[in-house]
Amino acid sequence: MYYRRKIMLALLEKSGNTLGRLKLQKLLFLISRGQEKPSFDFVPYKFGAYSFRATADAGTLVKYGILSTKENKRWTKETPELFFPQLKKKDQQLVSAISHRFGKFSGIDLIEHTYKKYPYYAINSTIADRYLDTAHLEVIAQNRPLTSQEPQLFTIGYEGISAEAYFNKLIKNDIRALVDVRRNAASMKYGFHKSQLAHVCKCLGIAYYHIPEVGIENDKRKSLQSQADYDELFKEYRDDMLSNSTEAQHDIINLYQRYHRIALTCFERLPCQCHRSHLGEHLTETYSDQNIKLVHL
Repeated sequence: MYYRRKIMLALLEKSGNTLGRLKLQKLLFLISRGQEKPSFDFVPYKFGAYSFRATADAGTLVKYGILSTKENKRWTKETPELFFPQLKKKDQQLVSAISHRFGKFSGIDLIEHTYKKYPYYAINSTIADRYLDTAHLEVIAQNRPLTSQEPQLFTIGYEGISAEAYFNKLIKNDIRALVDVRRNAASMKYGFHKSQLAHVCKCLGIAYYHIPEVGIENDKRKSLQSQADYDELFKEYRDDMLSNSTEAQHDIINLYQRYHRIALTCFERLPCQCHRSHLGEHLTETYSDQNIKLVHL
C-alpha cells in the first residue's frame, strides 16, 4: 500500500475511524505542512486547500473495502488492520499532534484556521467572506498571484511532480489557458489523463484545449536513449511535422491572442527532451510580429 494512504488511514484511526470529507482534507493539509516531504500536495480550491490525489486515494480504498462512504459526506475505516504503527516515528508524532490539537475542531473552525494561517490556499475560496473579517480577506487578496498584463507563452512538463504541484505552477504564473500538445492525451499518472486534466482546469478557472496535431506519435519515442536521440527526433519534428500542422499552430496563436498567457504542456520535465520547446520556439519565429516571450517552467 502507498505510504500516503497509510497516513490517511492512521489519521482516521486517531479520529475514531471516521471523518467528514472536508475535515479529512483540512487535517491532511495540516499534516502535510509539518512534513519535510508532504504525503499530499494541495491547491487553492473553492473551499480552501484541497488535494485531488487524497480524494482519489480514498475512493480507491473504498473499492478495496478498506474505507466506506455514506452520502458522500464521511469516510469511515472498515478494516481492523492498524496503520498508525506502520508509520515512521516522525509521522506518528505529527499525526498524533494534529489529531490532538485539531480533532475537536468543527469544519468551520478548520476553515477559519487554515485560511488565516495559510492564506494562499484561500485565494479561490467561494466561502471566505462568510467566516473571515475584512482584514483577513485583505491578507488573502494580497496572497493572490498578481494578474500580469504581459502576454507570455509558457511550456511545462509534468514528469516527476504531483498534479497539485503542477497546477500551483500554473496558478502562480497567472496562466489562463493550458494547451495539451500530446499526440495521445492518455496517462497512467494520476491527474494527467485528458479528462482529469480538463476537469481540474475547469475547477481552477483555467481553460483547457487539446491540440494533438502538433504532437509526436508514441512509436517515434520508444528508442530514445540519449540527448542525441532526442535531438535527431526533434530535427525531424521541425523539418517535417511542423510544416504539416500549420492550421493547428494557428489555432494555438489564436488562443495566445485570446488569453494572452497560455502554456504548452507535455510529459517530459526537461524542455530539451520535449517537443513542446521546439514548438514554442517555432511559434515565436513564425509569428515574430507577435513579439512572443517564451518561458519554460
